[in-house]
Amino acid sequence: MELKTFTENQQYCNSLTNYSRRKTIPVRIGDITIGGDNPIVVQSMTTVDTMDTQGSIEQCIRMIDSGCELVRITAPSIKEAENLQAIKDGLRKRGYNTPLVADIHFTPNAAEVAAKIVEKVRVNPGNYADKKKFEVLEYTDASYQAELERIRERFLPLVNICKTHGTAMRIGTNHGSLSDRIMSRYGDTPLGMVESALEFLRICEAENYHDIVISMKSSNTQVMVQAYRLLVNKLEEGGFKPYPLHLGVTEAGDGEDGRVKSAVGIGALLEDGLGDTVRVSLTEDPEFESPVVKTLINRYANRPEASGIKPISNYPIDPFAYNKRTAVEVANFGGGNVPRVITDISTVGITVPKDLKCVGHFYLPELDKWKMNDQGCDYIFSDKSPVPFMLPNGLKEILAYDTWGNQEDQKNKLPAIDLDHLKEKVKLHETLNFLLVSSENIEEAIPYLNNELPLIIVLFSNCEHQMQAIRRAIVSLIDAEINLPVVPKVSYSEKDAEKTMLFSATDVGGLLIDGLGDGMVIGLDQLQLRDKEEKLAQVKLHNSVSFGVLQAARTRMSKTEYISCPSCGRTLFDLQETTALIRKRTDHLKGVKIGIMGCIVNGPGEMADADYGYVGSGKGKITLYKGKEVMKRSVPSENAVDELIDIIKEDGQWIEPETTDHE
Repeated sequence: MELKTFTENQQYCNSLTNYSRRKTIPVRIGDITIGGDNPIVVQSMTTVDTMDTQGSIEQCIRMIDSGCELVRITAPSIKEAENLQAIKDGLRKRGYNTPLVADIHFTPNAAEVAAKIVEKVRVNPGNYADKKKFEVLEYTDASYQAELERIRERFLPLVNICKTHGTAMRIGTNHGSLSDRIMSRYGDTPLGMVESALEFLRICEAENYHDIVISMKSSNTQVMVQAYRLLVNKLEEGGFKPYPLHLGVTEAGDGEDGRVKSAVGIGALLEDGLGDTVRVSLTEDPEFESPVVKTLINRYANRPEASGIKPISNYPIDPFAYNKRTAVEVANFGGGNVPRVITDISTVGITVPKDLKCVGHFYLPELDKWKMNDQGCDYIFSDKSPVPFMLPNGLKEILAYDTWGNQEDQKNKLPAIDLDHLKEKVKLHETLNFLLVSSENIEEAIPYLNNELPLIIVLFSNCEHQMQAIRRAIVSLIDAEINLPVVPKVSYSEKDAEKTMLFSATDVGGLLIDGLGDGMVIGLDQLQLRDKEEKLAQVKLHNSVSFGVLQAARTRMSKTEYISCPSCGRTLFDLQETTALIRKRTDHLKGVKIGIMGCIVNGPGEMADADYGYVGSGKGKITLYKGKEVMKRSVPSENAVDELIDIIKEDGQWIEPETTDHE
């Protein structure tokens, strides 16, 4: 990869090694303040029809009681905007003073009504004054400037109303709904996202209006992280005020996948001190979103700023574009290989073949053969407890060096060495070895490393700033021109499943997004587990999360991906039920991406990454897409899933699911 210096023109955060929050201007929204020295604010969005006043009030209360500090409600037309007053009054009568945000797409007149009622309005620059037609347009500088004047005329009334009423605004760019004008000049890029927001921001600043929060959301975590970083960089470069940031990954999905994907993008930014308010967009009831946000942000509430990690003066990574770190190929690590999953089973006590079900490998005794699902790990780390039976082809075992040395089979089993072994130049396996070394000791190890060694470096850290420590160690390797593959290893002391998902996605996902990492492993070493059943369950979680993190970071696609929006008052069908149905019928399609969008606002643009799309287009009517191309319109919802599958079949991407009982 091309090496670049982390110079001033690439600056996007205060520090790459300490935890230092970016200092932003405070923006008052009702009784809360976003930015400044204030804690990160939790927010979510209703899913009830905005015209259902009582239903909206009840859902808002459930959200607030679950920890939501800022409630967003869609206002697709003037009638919904006007009804925000009734919802607000109903909440106040019940004793809830939580600020409300009106979510606006396509309808400036609705925004102008809402801005007189609620504490904040969210506008999307991609569709506030533009209608997307997916046209390639040619502009001269003069004609482009004329377009900016047209946008100014359309946007200025809202700015003036917000100023008059003390209403805050979020300028919320979405990757999938960039205007044709932006796309024609900047392309489908993080820079296009940033420029889309800056056009509107310049209008606000010219009017001396600064009660603004900005977001750069995408369902692609790499694009999302790059866009936020670039935004911070351009705000500084352009002499803008340091406006607060709203963080979010759009269409993250539900369950484990939704949590992992959200944490990869949001967590990568939080680690670098970016973000003043957060929403996790899950395809679940909105009261389930705020607790996830709180788990994510509470990690930083008492984190010390100083890490003790050696500062990075020259960061050899372009923070605004994805480039994988150059790594020599060692066995199936590095080179052009996808990142590998090593699953730690060291404390489990694996005794019989069925125990390996937790790592995605299934023994079928009636056929006397092994099968593997899409989460079949590549390696198991047994440490000092060798598996007492023959492993399936494709699964390799890693053992502590001394244990490996006592094995009859020293070819198919692989040794894990430590720094002392490296210094002593012990006998190594001829093709593949694993060096377990802490980030804090990497400088000590470097003199003993060279690119000819058949060695994978497994990096871990005992530091509270786990991601920064591992990143720093990889930078040391790059500086020393050591190109051996690196696998980050993270460990946590709590057994909480959600924390495991969120923390590992943050710590490893943040590295993978920068092209740092040739695999991952979640360790068992800090956990106190009671019995074998609990240990197997924990290993299954670690294994599943590892594959989820690699997929969410866009580095290894091993399972079907669902880009499903979180539902809102615009949704034209039961999004959760439909997502579950589509998942049930298609989750065996390895690597296929399916977008499931409640309405045209969140599609087709928002599912720009999807191979196929299922979008609500009217009551009981669905529009089906292949990429951005409409394949079928106004399909009755009861037939739409079958017709979606027909499109996948016609495209040659369908395979029949296996009918075995090993799952």
